[in-house]
Amino acid sequence: MSKRLNLREFQQNLSNRMQDKSRLGDQSSLLGVQIAGQNYLVAMTDISEVLSLPPLAPVPLTKQWFCGVANVRGNLYCVADMAAFLHQGAASGALANRLLLVAERYAVNAALLVDKVFGLRDARNWQKDALQTDQYFDEQGVAWRKLNVAGLIEQPDFLQIGI
Repeated sequence: MSKRLNLREFQQNLSNRMQDKSRLGDQSSLLGVQIAGQNYLVAMTDISEVLSLPPLAPVPLTKQWFCGVANVRGNLYCVADMAAFLHQGAASGALANRLLLVAERYAVNAALLVDKVFGLRDARNWQKDALQTDQYFDEQGVAWRKLNVAGLIEQPDFLQIGI
């Protein structure tokens, strides 16, 4: 019988691989995620952990894209639905939804809600779109955009959750 991994082991393994890659300085490996049916690449140095969606505490009088607050091992994280923030609908609510915890180096306790995580991607040999600097095409011709986490958390709209 094959060895089965539980969710915690999977998350720890992914976190360890992400930290190993960031220590090596390899910027070519990125985490592939889906937001509102579109593929995005997130630099592994921009996130600290990938989690299943935990229970959220609602926060009244906040913008539609703000899902609430999640307690992750005693730390509170503000959860942003990336599809809603990008004005492309809302997260599906499926079991595949995941939270990306923003890296501690940014000094914000923010979590980005995405529809699903595809895993690690190596975009070194991907074709770059000449017109859009943040868009790439993989070997199958599928379009991927880079999600700029640093730029996102600096946006006044992202930092102001109140209505």
